[in-house]
Amino acid sequence: MMTRPHITLVTGGARSGKSALAERLVRRFGLPLIYIATAEARDGEMASRIAQHQASRGKGWTTIEAPRDLPAVLEGCDGQGARLVDCLTLWLSNGANAADFDRLVVTLRQQRCPVVLVTNELGQGIVPADPMTRRFRDDHGRLNQRVAEVSDEVWTAISGQPLRLKPWRHDPDAPL
Repeated sequence: MMTRPHITLVTGGARSGKSALAERLVRRFGLPLIYIATAEARDGEMASRIAQHQASRGKGWTTIEAPRDLPAVLEGCDGQGARLVDCLTLWLSNGANAADFDRLVVTLRQQRCPVVLVTNELGQGIVPADPMTRRFRDDHGRLNQRVAEVSDEVWTAISGQPLRLKPWRHDPDAPL
């Protein structure tokens, strides 16, 4: 067991390779593998996507479903292995306005075993046309910033290629 948590955030666009990168990163710890799924199969197409994710992971994973109360699930399975949470975007969407960012951040800071979290990068597209979608995009950006702040590592996946964002080797506030 680790004496302090190792929190990793993996971000990227749709089909960027972020889930595959997160799986590689969580395996580094050499602990039992726990997949915390936030997706819900609300239709046949989503059920098919979930099945494809499960098949691509292969054997050796324990899956826990956490579409809403992610902090409680993280608390409940801490100490059992390295966890991969896929994904924060769906968790936020499932919770509508009930997603508690503060509770998630406190829970992450209290973990004894590693957590790798996957999220989407939504803020690089066009400004949404309606207020509800703009609010979701803004809330999602704030969630990503909060989790990135407490993370030991932040990675992005672009076209299947990993890029580490944190820790960064250069201090952006240092004089040139």
